[in-house]
Amino acid sequence: MTEENIYQETTDIIAQTPIEPELLKMIPYNTGMEPLRLAEYGRNIQNLVDFCVTIPDREERTRCAHAIADIMKILFPALKKDPNDTKKIWDHINIMSRFELDIDFPVPVITQEEANPKPDSIPYSNSREIIFRYYGKHIQNMVQTVADMEDSEERHNLIGVIANHMKKLMMAHNKEGVSDAKVLRDLCFISDGKIDLLPGDIYLYDYQEVIPSNKQKQNKKKNNKQNY
Repeated sequence: MTEENIYQETTDIIAQTPIEPELLKMIPYNTGMEPLRLAEYGRNIQNLVDFCVTIPDREERTRCAHAIADIMKILFPALKKDPNDTKKIWDHINIMSRFELDIDFPVPVITQEEANPKPDSIPYSNSREIIFRYYGKHIQNMVQTVADMEDSEERHNLIGVIANHMKKLMMAHNKEGVSDAKVLRDLCFISDGKIDLLPGDIYLYDYQEVIPSNKQKQNKKKNNKQNY
């Protein structure tokens, strides 16, 4: 019998051998365990900390915690390079214990509130304060700022820039029904009547939609097929 046949026969025997359910229960899988609090220390250190928390005697529990700290220094020598290694180790032990380890820590340790700080609330502007949503809050603020400026060439130029940008935003929102008169009416409304202009008072550019080259080619092919 060749080596290949022996290997194949052995593989078939192993594949056909039933596995006792008791053996499966003896094999622990990480997927069935509680997630590690600090994965870099591994499951064994986590188990030691979990055991330490359950020790009823406070003095014995404290000795156990110090022993775990010494083990961590041995297994992870990189911690010794850090001048704050002692505090870091005890912080990590407290985190792995889910902040339930009741001992006299040799250094002040991190608290649960410090480890999981609540983010500051984000101040949201009230959408009701926006007069025209398609212009946005920034354009509205700029219009109101320019409206309070003294009459000057700079003010006139800024009004032109803002009005042209308002026209572009309106076209992006609704390509139909965009007119200079409508933009200027909105400008007057946002500024509380402080900027009251007619279409002849200011020049607004005629913006046109630019069709991407790929889309132009697709439309051209589509039209050619229809012609045939």
